[in-house]
Amino acid sequence: MNHLYSFVLAITLLVGGASISTAQDFNKGLEAYKAGDYQTTLQEWRPLAEQGYADAQYNLGVMHDNGKGVPQDYAEAVKWFRLAAEQGAANAQYNLGIMHDNGKGVPQDYTAAAKWYRLAAEQGTANAQFNLGNMYYNGKGVPQNPAEAVKWFRLAAEQGAANAQYNLGNMYRRGKGAPQNPAEAVKWYRLAAEQGYANAQYNLGLMYYNGQGVPQDPAEAVKWFRLAAEQGYVNAQTNLGNNYNYGQGVLQSNVMAHMWYNIASANGNSKSGEWRDETAGLMTPADISKAQQMASECMSSNYQNCGE
Repeated sequence: MNHLYSFVLAITLLVGGASISTAQDFNKGLEAYKAGDYQTTLQEWRPLAEQGYADAQYNLGVMHDNGKGVPQDYAEAVKWFRLAAEQGAANAQYNLGIMHDNGKGVPQDYTAAAKWYRLAAEQGTANAQFNLGNMYYNGKGVPQNPAEAVKWFRLAAEQGAANAQYNLGNMYRRGKGAPQNPAEAVKWYRLAAEQGYANAQYNLGLMYYNGQGVPQDPAEAVKWFRLAAEQGYVNAQTNLGNNYNYGQGVLQSNVMAHMWYNIASANGNSKSGEWRDETAGLMTPADISKAQQMASECMSSNYQNCGE
């Protein structure tokens, strides 16, 4: 539940400034790209890229990485990202780090990945700051250094990156790389949770359930467990079953407990299946049938219609 996560490769087109004629050609390519006319895009951008225009180089890398207008070719994407990265383009530096990190178009090389992440991170790219924090946390490509991980997570978190806020919450909760501080952990979990980050919603629920960093409040715990559960977060679904089973933060309800245990079991939590069956022993056949129907409706509605 508290794993650290890396960003996947998520590339967007970059619009930059240059001379009027260059900008006109670049924008013509951009409009063609938006219209799905990739051949015109290539006709406009390739000459600019070959003349050293970093934004066009970066975007050619995007096209080769995604196979838009050209066959998907990671090595070619790396070539264009590198040319833009060497001119200081932060997005290209970040993407080049991703390519080295994942071994796409180049041999997997964590040291090279950390190098390019750092260059982008130092320019304020939140994704790169987050990934560099993960490199320090895990000791991949750099010496393991939790305090350095906290530094980079904080920079990304302060830009609003929910995954960095979540990781920073974990670091404060565990006292890893920073003094253990449950209240500070709650602060960062809350920021991520309010952005809809399910892991943080679940952990914030745990903090309220256990009274760590906040006054113990089972009802508030249920609120956050429910938000995570409605995103399919299985541990939160299990915990909701427990809350209803024991009447903690909610009115006790065997039907609701059975429903959430059943859902969690369907999503792979075997212990929830055992608890579901134990709860069924306290229920009438009609109530069991009702709980089963509610679980089916909840899952088929993508957790939009879940009982109460």
